[in-house]
Amino acid sequence: MRVTILGGNGFLGRKLAARLARDGALGGRPIAELTLFDLTEPARLEAPFPVRRIAGDVADQAAVGGAIPPGTEVVFHLAAVVSAQAEADYDLGLRVNLHGTLAVLQACRALGTKPRVVFTSSVASFSGGQEAVLPDDARQLPTNSYGAQKAIGELLLQDASRRGFLDAVNLRLPTVMVRPGRPNRAASSFVSAIIREPLLGLATDCPVPESFAVWICSPRSAVGWFLHAATMDTAPLGLDRGINPPGRSATVAKILEALERVAGPEARARVRFVPDPEVQAIVEGWPAAFEAERARLLGFAEQESLEELVRAFVAEDLEATRRDRGL
Repeated sequence: MRVTILGGNGFLGRKLAARLARDGALGGRPIAELTLFDLTEPARLEAPFPVRRIAGDVADQAAVGGAIPPGTEVVFHLAAVVSAQAEADYDLGLRVNLHGTLAVLQACRALGTKPRVVFTSSVASFSGGQEAVLPDDARQLPTNSYGAQKAIGELLLQDASRRGFLDAVNLRLPTVMVRPGRPNRAASSFVSAIIREPLLGLATDCPVPESFAVWICSPRSAVGWFLHAATMDTAPLGLDRGINPPGRSATVAKILEALERVAGPEARARVRFVPDPEVQAIVEGWPAAFEAERARLLGFAEQESLEELVRAFVAEDLEATRRDRGL
């Protein structure tokens, strides 16, 4: 089996690649070759199979075609410009999030073998705000350019699946926390920062009030969902290729309570509440919860507790983040 990860140098791409290298197989089938593709050449990966590492632009169809060679059976399309950056630079968001997905579609179509494509869409493709608990058939009505680009990508891949060019599963990921490394330009970056920075001994600003609720998942859950989406039977999906995975709705206050249980009150005290109208204007339109019953029926695993989520970051990513940031 040949597998490609587009966005293979991002934090979820690296975690997914490491999991594939550890398992040596996907869906019980040995991996013959893994291709990692990103704007900068992905890091080396020790694996029991050959690993190709390619630097390129996801909007360049020729480059993407080279990253999805003949015989590729699974493509994880994780490459994206994040929410606040897509809002600030409309053309860049269109290039990466829309034209990049078109390039992936055409590269998969050229194979002529209907590969499985796991596409990371987002809860940002919905609206509804703090009072919403969205059902599985909720209409996507994004309040930001990033969400609009993701929703368009879903429709393109859904239609390509209908046409038999590929076999897509569109995962509308919750806000993923705790992200290792450094803060990024996602509007939701604060959700990870209010855990990561205090655990590093650093102060951080939270741009929304303690009562603000977010729909979240851990990196561990996201990777598990990717693997399930890559190997599941897609016949029950029919025309609708969009999945709302079973994340967890949590207020900032509940997240900080979990931090305090793991690291003590001194860690929680490092979080300062400093309103940021620009960030809040983006995130306040995102729904705070989903029913996610369809995903459960399709075998997607439940999100772990908040405390388990914090402890997983401490166990798996805290020391590497500390080294990466020279702390």
